[in-house]
Amino acid sequence: MASRLLWARGAASYLRISTFHRGFSTVIKDLKYADTHEWVKVDGSSATVGITDHAQDHLGDVVYVELPEVGASVVQGKNFGAVESVKATSDVNSPVSGEVVEVNTELSGSPGLVNARPYENGWIIKVKMSDTGELNSLMDSEGYSKFCEEEDAKH
Repeated sequence: MASRLLWARGAASYLRISTFHRGFSTVIKDLKYADTHEWVKVDGSSATVGITDHAQDHLGDVVYVELPEVGASVVQGKNFGAVESVKATSDVNSPVSGEVVEVNTELSGSPGLVNARPYENGWIIKVKMSDTGELNSLMDSEGYSKFCEEEDAKH
């Protein structure tokens, strides 16, 4: 990570682009978060799911995203896919239960969207939720930020 940061700073300096070191991950206020670092954006009974900025930052450059099939069932807390990076492969768990109604097929050709814009173009699946009450077991942005700080302090 340090060598990548040094290379990026050197390249930015050469290209005369300003940079700053990100000492923290972005957490979006209106989303819900799982303790396995997935986020969910709710719109009625529809939920958009992806991995958090914190997760993608720890993974490094994402090179492959395993997507489920449209129509597949997902269960809260259970694996539905994986994200492979230059460092590791990590399971992706669903923060809600329901039916997959859409997958982000752009990730097949551009898995780096998970790194570049995890909360926008880097979403992974959209789910028709079967139990909106499950959202109560997820963290809000404040709780997730604190959770990440405590988790990082352990390492």
